[in-house]
Amino acid sequence: MFQAAELGRTLSKQDFDTALPGLRAALMQGQMQLLAQKSQAVLIIIEGLDGSGRAELLNRLYSWLDPRGLSTETFWDPSDEERERPFFWRFWRALPSKGSISIHLGGWYRDLLTSAVQEKITPAELDLALAQRQELENMLALEGIVILKFWLYLPEKAQQQRLEKEKSTPDDRWGEHGKKQALKQRQNFLTIAEHVMRKTDAAVAPWYLVEATDANYRDMTVGRTLSRALSNAVTWHQSLLKNATQGFVHGGGAPALPDAESSRVTVLDHVDLTQTIKKETYKKQMAQLQARLSTLVWQAWQAKKTTVIVFEGWDAAGKGGAIRRLASALDARLYRAVSYGAPTEAERCFPYLWRFWREVPRAGRVLIYDRSWYGRVLVERVEGFADTAAWSRAYHEINEFEAQLASADVEVIKFWLHISPEEQLKRFHEREQTAYKQHKITDEDWRNREKWPAYAEAVNEMVFRTGTEVAPWTLVSAEDKYMARIQVLTTVVERLSATLALGAGKKKS
Repeated sequence: MFQAAELGRTLSKQDFDTALPGLRAALMQGQMQLLAQKSQAVLIIIEGLDGSGRAELLNRLYSWLDPRGLSTETFWDPSDEERERPFFWRFWRALPSKGSISIHLGGWYRDLLTSAVQEKITPAELDLALAQRQELENMLALEGIVILKFWLYLPEKAQQQRLEKEKSTPDDRWGEHGKKQALKQRQNFLTIAEHVMRKTDAAVAPWYLVEATDANYRDMTVGRTLSRALSNAVTWHQSLLKNATQGFVHGGGAPALPDAESSRVTVLDHVDLTQTIKKETYKKQMAQLQARLSTLVWQAWQAKKTTVIVFEGWDAAGKGGAIRRLASALDARLYRAVSYGAPTEAERCFPYLWRFWREVPRAGRVLIYDRSWYGRVLVERVEGFADTAAWSRAYHEINEFEAQLASADVEVIKFWLHISPEEQLKRFHEREQTAYKQHKITDEDWRNREKWPAYAEAVNEMVFRTGTEVAPWTLVSAEDKYMARIQVLTTVVERLSATLALGAGKKKS
């Protein structure tokens, strides 16, 4: 592969100066078009050999583009708050909003390449990590981010000459003895880099191999590639979505069911809504569960075990009441509750999962989501706010998100609170007639109620496709509010008890 970058390509100063005005005009036009349309973002990842001029290239791009629509991220050693969250958290935070360009030096490849060269990970672990990066890049591309990945290459002699002249910077991959180590590890590094590039080179996120011996050729090549990407950003994304849609035109993973009522039974039909509990028993059990939960949450904090609790359910099913009883058992220093509705204009400028990723708490904390990322496969699906391609691929994206949380030692607990249509109607009327509850009932609630069968079908598919081993669903019988609250707290206590016991067992072994 790298033989293609040892051709001795150069660009004379005269030819560079002749081409530069046209390139700068095209880049500015493309950047302004990107900003005006606000339908795409551009993410540039720059990797390569030490000494290949990544910083020089970066500074030249800044001189050619409007820096007000440009940002740069260099992912050096992770901070304390980054180490206490899933690996990709810091990259999600650094994604460009629609209409802007972000340059990542090394991006999510830098640490991976270094770890592989230093044999801190096995080849199997490397391939697994590369598959995760492919999944992420595919998701971001479908969400409107144009990804350009540049690998800057130098022949061995040229690299040696460059490193002798370069001063050490915080970006040096090899630390104190960086220059010698870079040359010593060169062949091994290139072998692994070639594997990485082959595995992650795709139409949605291609690698561009750029010979970097001559700075004018290097910078002009990258600039022209970026200019072409900016001018084609809109049509490229439309083409990508069209191709992606082909696999979803028949309704995603949902089978075409017969019309018979018996063929349309959902998981919700198997929830026993007759469960009740006496008030006195409820009070006694609630006090015991809250006391136990308070202890467990402090133990989880000491063990740096993070907990994410997701509440979904029918309107008026009692999510707020269940969250209040749960939260009242927790020390306010250890938890936070967030509520989600339709994304804001600012949030729509980022990939769908961005607003949820950014809320992931530090190690040992509890985060409660009142509504969540499941809005895409529920309300956005049923109401037509997301097209078939978007909500169909969301199941896989959600599973990947939750799997990454679990792999970062986050306990994911998910509830669907279920009631009957009759009970919902009763509660709606109660809200209308009770002054301090009237704010809870809206026209949207009544509209959603009219689409009960469509929502029931969406919930069924959601549970089927996202009820995984690491993040199973708990379907709560919420016809009796007391019973629902007991089931919620019991589930959280049982899950935390089990995971803390497992963690303690691992430490002993």
